[in-house]
Amino acid sequence: MNCPYRSELNTSDMPERICALPTHRGYPVPWFVAWLPDGTPEFRAMDPKKWLAAVKQRLCWVCGQALGSYLCFVIGPMCGINRTTSEPACHRECAEWSARNCPFLSRPHMIRREDELTAELRPNSAGIPIRRNPGVSLVWITKTFKVFNAGNGPMIEIGEPLEMIWYANGRIAAREEVAHSVDTGLPLLAGMIQHEPEWRQPAAQRDLERRHAWLVSRYPKGAA
Repeated sequence: MNCPYRSELNTSDMPERICALPTHRGYPVPWFVAWLPDGTPEFRAMDPKKWLAAVKQRLCWVCGQALGSYLCFVIGPMCGINRTTSEPACHRECAEWSARNCPFLSRPHMIRREDELTAELRPNSAGIPIRRNPGVSLVWITKTFKVFNAGNGPMIEIGEPLEMIWYANGRIAAREEVAHSVDTGLPLLAGMIQHEPEWRQPAAQRDLERRHAWLVSRYPKGAA
C-alpha cells in the first residue's frame, strides 16, 4: 500500500480507511482530532461536533466512515470494568490497527501531555478520567451501546462483548501484562468509592469486586 506515512509505522496492514486520512508529520490524523486555527491537528483533543456525529450517525471514531453491525471500542482495562467510555466506536480494522500503532496505546511508558491548550479544547470532558497510561488496551467488540448523562456530560455505556482482544506494546498482550495493568488500576477505582455517600459504599465495593472478577475471567489465556 502506497501511504505517505513515517517509516516506523507498520503500513503493511494499514486499513484503506486510515490510509485515506490526512497526514501530519508522517502520521495519520484520526477523524476525531480537533484542528487548530492555524491548520494543524491537536492529537490530544477531540472535535465535539464529530463526537455527536459519531454517536448519532454511527460513524467510525478513527476514520469517520459509516459503521456496520459490529462496534469496536478501544478502551483501557478500567473502562472494561465500568463498561463506560468517552470515545465512540470504530471499525474492527481501525480499532485493532490503532491499538497496535497509536503512540499512547502501544507505548506503555508514554505520558499524555496536558496543558492549557488541551484544557481549553476539552472543557467539558464527561465522567472522571483516570490520568494514566494503563500499558494495555482492550478492543471490545459488541453490537450495542447507549449514551447516558454522567452528571457532567454524556458518556457511552458499551454493550455485552462478543469478543475482547487485549493489546500491549503494539502486539497481543500476555495474560500477566493484563493482570498487572488491572491490578495497578483497580485501587484508583476503589478510591472513587470513598466519594460516594457512606451508605452506598458497601454496595459499590461489592459491585466493583463482581465486575473485577468478571474481567479476570476474560483475560487472555496463558500462565496465571
